[in-house]
Amino acid sequence: MGEVEVPALKGVSVEINKGDFVAIIGASGSGKSTMMNLIGCLDTPTKGNVFLKGKNISELSESDLATFRGETIGFIFQQYNLIPSMTAFDNILLPLEFLELDEKKAHARVNKILKLVKLDDKGHHRPTQLSGGQQQRVSIARSLANDPEIILADEPTGALDSVTGKEVLKLLTKLWKEEGKTIIMVTHDLNLAKYAHKRIELKDGKVLKTINRGK
Repeated sequence: MGEVEVPALKGVSVEINKGDFVAIIGASGSGKSTMMNLIGCLDTPTKGNVFLKGKNISELSESDLATFRGETIGFIFQQYNLIPSMTAFDNILLPLEFLELDEKKAHARVNKILKLVKLDDKGHHRPTQLSGGQQQRVSIARSLANDPEIILADEPTGALDSVTGKEVLKLLTKLWKEEGKTIIMVTHDLNLAKYAHKRIELKDGKVLKTINRGK
């Protein structure tokens, strides 16, 4: 900010293991979004290191980082970020087109994921023809398109009512327990954080405490 340096994260040291379900919690301005952007390879740190699968993301070129991110991480956003002019099927297909996957394999993959999120009868619907909960499930399906090891969920139920929000959390829990995904969820909602087996609480850019309650 001008000549004043305001660090978003200060002296943070966190380890997340394969197969973890982690909730990063804290009030607005605590550094949650910055931490998520670093974990998700959307930002690189000005100081310190971020290692993902043994690679220091600070040392990767922009194009290598984009490829690495595309192959390793699936993103779920609060506002769904679906393309309104495209059907649910085509929204989910999009990441596979970027990866230039064979069309037949890509279509089979999308159909399989639509069944997983219980939307196999909604593939031809556009986002405006779906409820909020269904749109978020399409968003989750899209995050699974490239079969990522890690799913990053940013306030995944923020735009949903409590009942629909629970359904979305049940789906994330299923992906964690049955599909072996590593789930990292950013939220200010302590009720959502209860679904995770590990909680990292941030305050003013520092880790206030880490709670691990086992799987």
